[in-house]
Amino acid sequence: MATSDKVAAVEEIAQKLRDSNAAVVTSYTGLSVAQLKELRRSLGENAQYRVVKNTLTKIAANEAGIELDEHLKGSTAVAFVTGDPVTAAKGLRDFAKDNPALVIKGGVLDGKALSADEIKKLADLESREVLLAKLAGAMKGKQTQAAQVFQALPSKLVRTVDALRAKQGEQGGAE
Repeated sequence: MATSDKVAAVEEIAQKLRDSNAAVVTSYTGLSVAQLKELRRSLGENAQYRVVKNTLTKIAANEAGIELDEHLKGSTAVAFVTGDPVTAAKGLRDFAKDNPALVIKGGVLDGKALSADEIKKLADLESREVLLAKLAGAMKGKQTQAAQVFQALPSKLVRTVDALRAKQGEQGGAE
């Protein structure tokens, strides 16, 4: 690779790292071209899977202010995630279950380094949409409870006033 090509490759990788929410570093030794194509499809539209050169990626990561050096050994490919990182992590985890040649080495999420185990934990989370739906449901439930409390106060006041009137009526009738 000519020097100008290397400079362009470093700049491209650094830009992808800066533009991504997350990046997952994997080892792909033993996967066929067809399997890599299948993996790219399983990641969805918000992730791009690229085979990278370790030395160029180290330089690009340093330029982007990201620490990936410990994961850049052996054959390396990076999944650059611009959308929901949980979806991409699930895609990688599920593909790795069916294809043990794919090994998740680690990565970075919003500038924070992640180990392979942390990425697997991320994959175990529910998707962003499901979590937001659960949050909305919990908030709606709390609003319903608050409305019931607010409705109970006036009706309790009315029952108390009625009970006082009835008691006064009984006392007035006894005289």
